[in-house]
Amino acid sequence: MSLKPHIQAILSAAILLATASADGQVATNHLFAARAQQEFLRAQAQFQSDTNNATNAWNFARTAFDYCDFATNNAQRTDLARLGIAACRQLLARESNSAPGHYYLGMSLGELADAEAPSLAAYRLVFEVEAEFKIVAALDEHFDYAGAARNLGELYLQAPGWPFSVGSKRKAREWLERAADLAPDYPGNQLNLAEAQLKWRQPEAYAATMKNLADRWPTAQTHFIGAAWAADWADWTMRRAALEAEFQKDFKRAP
Repeated sequence: MSLKPHIQAILSAAILLATASADGQVATNHLFAARAQQEFLRAQAQFQSDTNNATNAWNFARTAFDYCDFATNNAQRTDLARLGIAACRQLLARESNSAPGHYYLGMSLGELADAEAPSLAAYRLVFEVEAEFKIVAALDEHFDYAGAARNLGELYLQAPGWPFSVGSKRKAREWLERAADLAPDYPGNQLNLAEAQLKWRQPEAYAATMKNLADRWPTAQTHFIGAAWAADWADWTMRRAALEAEFQKDFKRAP
């Protein structure tokens, strides 16, 4: 449910340097994967020690979702997603208005849909994902830095349109803009909106969003700090560079 674009190097480098850089990226990915696994196992143990604790349940689902990024195959992704789904459904059976419960249920269902695509089951899951995030938007639209709006925007952006699925440019724009307005200092919200604007060939809107991102970047660097945010910063930095390179290629003309 999230875009993870890759960028080409803008400047050429020696083969040895490129190899060292690639090795460094692999090492970094292993570090992120090890941390995600550690957090997942810690949250799993905490959840199993008290399955009636609401925070334990949705936090376990959160770490299972995060760990999915480093799954080596769809079977592992499916297993992790189902663990998150089960924990959230158990929580919601007791607390039906839990915004975190609905949120991480939507995230886990989305991960399961990705793992099972293309299939009829995955197609049906998309509608469940949409419903869960709409519930969260009504219960607590600020949760996870406007996470419901962010994920609805991405869902409408990436899904096929009617009659095949829920995809809609209009809805994608509305929800992505909503997320950027609700939590403007969260870099992911600005990046999602900029990616959509570039995809839709809207250079003026894109430039305004990227300026907003640049203005807020220093503040974000002082707010989202520590090891827990390291993987996010790696992703945000790569996506920002990729967008700038793509914009230069597609819209900038040589004098």
